[in-house]
Amino acid sequence: MTTHKKILDLISNHISPDKEETELVTALFEPFSCEAGTLLEKEGKTAKYLYFVNSGFIRTFHFMEGSEITTHINCPPGFITSFHSFISETPAFDNVEAVTSADLLRITKQNLDLLYGQSNGWAEFGRAVYEKSLGYNEARSRDMITLSAEQRYLKLLEKQPEIVRNVPLKYISSFLGIEPQSLSRIRRKITS
Repeated sequence: MTTHKKILDLISNHISPDKEETELVTALFEPFSCEAGTLLEKEGKTAKYLYFVNSGFIRTFHFMEGSEITTHINCPPGFITSFHSFISETPAFDNVEAVTSADLLRITKQNLDLLYGQSNGWAEFGRAVYEKSLGYNEARSRDMITLSAEQRYLKLLEKQPEIVRNVPLKYISSFLGIEPQSLSRIRRKITS
C-alpha cells in the first residue's frame, strides 16, 4: 500500500474513494522502477502505459531537425505518458524518458478503461486531472508567447524549483525554449 500512498492521497484531494475503489487502484496500478535514461515510451510505437510518478523526474521529447525538443518535464506526484498515443492507441509522436531514477506506478489502457467503468469516483478524478492538464498546457503556451526567456526561467524557478535542482540544464533550456548559452547567462545574472 505504501507504493500507492501518493496516488491515493492525490485521488482523495478530489473524491472520497471507497474501499473497493482503493482496492481497484492498488490492483491495477503496477509498481515499476527504472534508472535514468530509461526510455519508457518510444516515438512511432503506441504508448503502452500511463505512468504515475511517485519519485523521480520524467520528460517527454521529440526530435526536430536532429535536436531533442523537451515538451514536458513531470515531477512527483503526477501522471505522464505520450497522452494522445495512449488514449487513441495510435503511434506516438514523442518519447517518454526517465531523467533520473524513478519509482512509478503504471497502468495499461485496458486496465484504465476497466477502472473508469467500475468506478464513478475514478471517472470524476480523471476529469479533474484532464481539466488541470488542459489548464497547464494553455498557460504554458501563453507563457511561451508572452514571457521573455528570463521570465520563463524565473517562473519555473518559483513554481517548480525541484526541476531546476534535479533536471540537467540541457533539458530545462529545451523545455523553456531557450538556447543553453542564453540560459547560462540568465542564471549567472540571477545569482550575481
